[in-house]
Amino acid sequence: MAVVSEAVFRKACVQPTDFPATGLPEVAFVGRSNVGKSSLMSLLLGRKDLVKVSGTPGKTQTINFFEVNARWYFVDLPGYGFARVPRTVQIKWRSFIEAYLTQRSVLRGVVLLLDPRRPPTELDRQMKSWLDAVGIPVIYVATKSDQISRSQRLPSHRAIVETLGLTPDEAPCFVSAKTGEGKMELWKRLDRILLVPRVP
Repeated sequence: MAVVSEAVFRKACVQPTDFPATGLPEVAFVGRSNVGKSSLMSLLLGRKDLVKVSGTPGKTQTINFFEVNARWYFVDLPGYGFARVPRTVQIKWRSFIEAYLTQRSVLRGVVLLLDPRRPPTELDRQMKSWLDAVGIPVIYVATKSDQISRSQRLPSHRAIVETLGLTPDEAPCFVSAKTGEGKMELWKRLDRILLVPRVP
């Protein structure tokens, strides 16, 4: 499903009780602050004006819901690992995100964004382990692929796979919001989890 005919921002939530009762399948996007979540979502939706892109890490402080083709939702989660955000806010975000990921019955999977210019961080490894523990399907995406050369691609791929212990089926998809590289491949992976109900 690479053609998006309609994408609409529906709601920004600051606590679990705010989550909309959509009944539609959802895919959540998560990653370190400033890894490119908003840009990636804009690429997939074909709407640069819909998902607000900021150069300020830690800008997204709510869980934002976007309805796509009236069939499912993309959910933008706050980025993790930004040091300038107060510790109390970091703790609040963590509990907020965990509440969404563990309590959302319509959640079909998570897109975990990684920076291909460096190995996954300890926070990336923790997120991967946590998602594995709760049994949430994960699509791994190496964003900003235009910022590394072709000769750097294989070492980057290897570093991600080895650091996170990924299987061949979990190998990262390299995507560039700037050039559009990887967009079709990512949509194929999204289709596979959106069209299959999640088993509790």
